[in-house]
Amino acid sequence: MPDSAGKPLGPGLGSSAGGEGLARRHRRRWVWATALGVTAFLMASSGIGWVVYAKLNGNITADEAAAAELAEYERERPTSLVRGAQNILLIGSDTRAGQGNREYGRDVGSERSDTTILLHLAADRRSATAVSLPRDLMVDIPGCHKADGSRSEPVFAMFNRAFQMGGSACTIRTVEKLTDIRVDHHMVVDFSGFKEMVDAVDGVRLCLREPIDDKAARLRLPAGKVTLDGEQALGYVRARKSLGNGSDTDRIDRQQQFLGALVNKVQSNGVLLNPVKLYPLLDAATSSLTTDPELASLRGLYQLVRGLRDIPTDHVQFLTVPRRSYVYDANRDQLVEPEAEKLFARLRADQPVAVKPVSREASGGGGGGEENRKNAPSPAPTFRGNTADEHSCE
Repeated sequence: MPDSAGKPLGPGLGSSAGGEGLARRHRRRWVWATALGVTAFLMASSGIGWVVYAKLNGNITADEAAAAELAEYERERPTSLVRGAQNILLIGSDTRAGQGNREYGRDVGSERSDTTILLHLAADRRSATAVSLPRDLMVDIPGCHKADGSRSEPVFAMFNRAFQMGGSACTIRTVEKLTDIRVDHHMVVDFSGFKEMVDAVDGVRLCLREPIDDKAARLRLPAGKVTLDGEQALGYVRARKSLGNGSDTDRIDRQQQFLGALVNKVQSNGVLLNPVKLYPLLDAATSSLTTDPELASLRGLYQLVRGLRDIPTDHVQFLTVPRRSYVYDANRDQLVEPEAEKLFARLRADQPVAVKPVSREASGGGGGGEENRKNAPSPAPTFRGNTADEHSCE
């Protein structure tokens, strides 16, 4: 990772024209992760603080197995084309193993990547683009090392099967094969960690256009403004069949919306400046993370995130890779070409892309349809998506 830039992951907010106070708030919105490094610095100044720092630092799990496999296949991996640009793969695991996860089903050792986002951070740290990769996308998965020591055979299958077969290393190699984009870092979080982070900020508020009653997701909510606790939030981002048009793309829209609302909550209620509120969030976040060894410390995370404080919210973009129903199975997805390759090529070259806002109604409406929109006037290709500048409850 290009340490000189040292400034990725997560949050940064640009100033708006509405006054100095608003500008200051905006610069802090997309930055919850930056608090890791700030807290580390403050804690290191006292003996008691060092104990807390050491605990948080020790919470993070280093993904040594993935690092070893990626090193083994280094020759076939893409090279970085632009110095300072960074690509981080964020993986949400649906594992049922471990405390807090078994209640969602039996652990049969077949966890898959429930959510995967490729986060591209521009070399100048003036923009960030989060690209969701649908779990149902049909892709070429390379032969990977399995947990039992054996090796899987290359296969054309659903994208989320890569994590099931070979964990994060297999997922990374699959993404790199699909996009020809070098993955510099990765993070994995499970169900329990996600819930704990939401509860640590006392829930997240969303605006629901319609009531939700989804037995499979254990979710029943009224229409209007609602504050979701960790359990409800997990049901909301995972629910699929009863919300919107039932597609995975529709669900991805809700996940992106929720992520923005969570970041807004962290900023708006003073978490970053209040140690009493900040510690539970940091404890939950670090306890739930498995990362590449380079990031597996508060210092490593801080080096990654510190520069995002200055990214304007309208330059923090969410989009889903251009996709459509797979020609041989309507319940699966395939890339839309040449649009997908245009997106990957621009990310490889650290060139800008633009997004066209879509309906962000929490009921899930507006999630279907074609993924790429090329009619909006823009010097860069325009894709279906939204920016962190949009608010879910206004």
